[in-house]
Amino acid sequence: MIRLRRPATAAALTLAAVTTAVLGLAGPASAHVTVNPKEGTQGGYGRFAFRVPNESDTASTVKVEVNLPANAPVGSVSTMPVPGWTVAVEKRKVDPPIEVHGSQLTEAVSKLTFTAAQGGGVKPGEFQEFPVSMGPLPQVDTMVFKVLQTYSDGNVSRWIEEPTPGAEEPENPAPVLTLAAAASASPGASAPAAAAADDDDDDDDSGAGTALGVAGLVAGLAGLVLGGLAFARTRREPTETS
Repeated sequence: MIRLRRPATAAALTLAAVTTAVLGLAGPASAHVTVNPKEGTQGGYGRFAFRVPNESDTASTVKVEVNLPANAPVGSVSTMPVPGWTVAVEKRKVDPPIEVHGSQLTEAVSKLTFTAAQGGGVKPGEFQEFPVSMGPLPQVDTMVFKVLQTYSDGNVSRWIEEPTPGAEEPENPAPVLTLAAAASASPGASAPAAAAADDDDDDDDSGAGTALGVAGLVAGLAGLVLGGLAFARTRREPTETS
């Protein structure tokens, strides 16, 4: 009987180990705060939303602090009202000033703090978006927003780690906005207009040539008619004799 049970026990242990490994691999990855969309254009304006998922099974997210990058100030930052939340805006001095529509701004938004009303917040299994309008976007390749997420039980998730090119995503990554250079006007953009102008000129020249050709034909026909009349008249006149 013992010899029969040992293989069964070994098989059960093996099955349990495999099941644990499979379930471990299949477990959901840790969600983190992101900015959406993740791309913008240098010098342009855009609407971006900071998406905050709740990772706790027992506590709600009650405060979200978004720090704007100090090396990439933005002249205009405005927030959209979020029901059940208030927002506090902090600014800092910038030097050199930021030029926005011909005006020199010496201050820029440095931090946005979203706070949930009493008893509210992002509950377990939910997420919340905090829309922000920003522009003109700075002349940099990326903007890294370091975010602190505070829970109702006092725990704080710090999404502040900056990505490293060629390396794996950090454990607590900060939201990153990638900025592309503004598209410059293509030299060939005016080619269709120039071609259309050439076509118009060709049409004008063609019309003028046609008019001249018709006028020449009419003049030629008139000459023939007058020549014929003169010839007929000379034949009708008597010839003088000496």
